[in-house]
Amino acid sequence: MIVKSELDNLGVKYGSVELGQVELKGDISSEKLHQLKTALLKYGLELMEERKDILIERIKDLIVEMVHYQDELPKTKNSVYISEKLDYNYTYLATLFSEVTGITIEHYIISHKIERVKELLIYDELSLKEISYKLNYSSEAHLCGQFKKITGITPTIYKHLKNKRLIALDNVGIM
Repeated sequence: MIVKSELDNLGVKYGSVELGQVELKGDISSEKLHQLKTALLKYGLELMEERKDILIERIKDLIVEMVHYQDELPKTKNSVYISEKLDYNYTYLATLFSEVTGITIEHYIISHKIERVKELLIYDELSLKEISYKLNYSSEAHLCGQFKKITGITPTIYKHLKNKRLIALDNVGIM
């Protein structure tokens, strides 16, 4: 609604306005483009013009959705899943992502998987074995090894430390 309102205020013709995307009808002057950028920044929104930046954001959004908001990760390879969802060659996506972000897509996925593991450990509803299955790890040992490599501690120690902090907070009457 904010984007539509600002486009209307500037007299910019547009087609569809969806989450994260606007279809402009015709050209927009550099002055109006600058005004639109300024207006959107007031609401914490950023206008991305570069197709590469947009594609990087789509990759990141897809990974976050895949890891954090699906019951189980796709059973296909990450490269196949991402390539099919975005309709681009995976080699191109991986190269572009690495050039722009400085990390690989796989490292980005691993980072998000570890964050998801932390969430699931705190909820304490699933065993490590169930978490490893849910997040497509080949084994519980593989999950634990990757967790330790990224965080410096094992999942069991992480869970223990979190529980200790929660107990300590509860004892002071904060919770």
